[in-house]
Amino acid sequence: MDILMPQLGETVTEGTIISWQRTVGDKVVPGDVLFEIETDKTTMEVPATSAGSISEIRVPAGQVVPVGAVVAIIVGDGEVVAEAAPANGTVLLVAAPPAPAPLASAPLVVKRDLDPFNAVRTPERNFGPAALSNGVRVTPLARRLAVERGISLASLTGSGPHGRIVARDIREARPPVLEAATPAPSVLASGVKADQVKALYADTPFVEVEVDGMRRTIARRLVESKQTVPHFYLTADIDIERMLELRRQVNEGRTTKISVNDFVVKAYARTLMAFPAANSVWAEDRILRFARVDVGVAVAVEGGLFTPVVRSADSKSLSAIAEEIRDLAERARVRKLEAHEYQGGSGSVSNLGMYGVREFAAIISPPQASILAVGAAMRRPVETADGGISFTSQMTVTLSCDHRVIDGALGAEMLREFKATLEEPLRALL
Repeated sequence: MDILMPQLGETVTEGTIISWQRTVGDKVVPGDVLFEIETDKTTMEVPATSAGSISEIRVPAGQVVPVGAVVAIIVGDGEVVAEAAPANGTVLLVAAPPAPAPLASAPLVVKRDLDPFNAVRTPERNFGPAALSNGVRVTPLARRLAVERGISLASLTGSGPHGRIVARDIREARPPVLEAATPAPSVLASGVKADQVKALYADTPFVEVEVDGMRRTIARRLVESKQTVPHFYLTADIDIERMLELRRQVNEGRTTKISVNDFVVKAYARTLMAFPAANSVWAEDRILRFARVDVGVAVAVEGGLFTPVVRSADSKSLSAIAEEIRDLAERARVRKLEAHEYQGGSGSVSNLGMYGVREFAAIISPPQASILAVGAAMRRPVETADGGISFTSQMTVTLSCDHRVIDGALGAEMLREFKATLEEPLRALL
């Protein structure tokens, strides 16, 4: 049986094998941990799904592996994997005493016809056909790099086997932006090669830090969001004096405390439920409108961030939301979230108030249609009804909206409803 690199998310295309828990020749039963993997989003242990002996380990620890690649083979008693696989990718088993194979000698095979009981979904992202109109073939990595760098494949001559265009050809090609007159070094656009950037700082001491999978994914998704999602921003100041007093009363004698952020998530979920047109996502030729509200909550972790999703947040109590967010955040910080726990949602909450940030504008995480940026609670002077001055606790929030889904007037109504909900928390939240 082929052991494949599993898919741990819709956008995950590769993972790193951190360690092997079994060696060649070990006997395993279903549930035994075979190896541990890490992607840009999470780490997890991969168990065996059938009994047998490990006859081959094809990928050593520390190597990055594409989703669907065969990383090891388990055989039953009296079976061994044939040295060569047929063209259709099926592995033949023949009767013979098991014989362990060398670790680095076997080729890395990506399965095409997958066992339906252990299927691995291929990401839906498409970077073009594998063969050009002139018959020249292009590797998957080369296609992706060409799209990201804006390079026309038709203008390249492949250096791979049989003239195939490979990643090296893309990296060595000159991007279109550099073919025109080269701007001054201080204003070079992003996307230029590392050597060109380093040349700008030749006289400045620096240390090169390798970009890991999480940081690459954050960079790619946020650049994609700002380039393809038409953002607009709405900001409001909210009087949270009553909400803070209610929070103090609710937390008296409680072991699990309710945070300001828990109130915000609950209020935002209720707001999205009140405006079904905003509780939606853009899906290219249509809009998906949801019957429940799932809210993402941004959690800072070392080297990046996760946005785990609180499902059905509109119908959950404050205490239930508080406990769920705390559990998700703790597991996010040690990268133990499962893929389904950080996917989906129609909107998110990003709170930097605990760092003293007064206000900021957050970038939408596609395909979500909105994100609420929450600033710090501060004592501010306000004018009273009789013309005097008094101090109250206020918080500034900024709602980022995808204009394809949420129009300006709708966004303004959402923010007005959210403000009213937090300013009258007893009536609205309990």
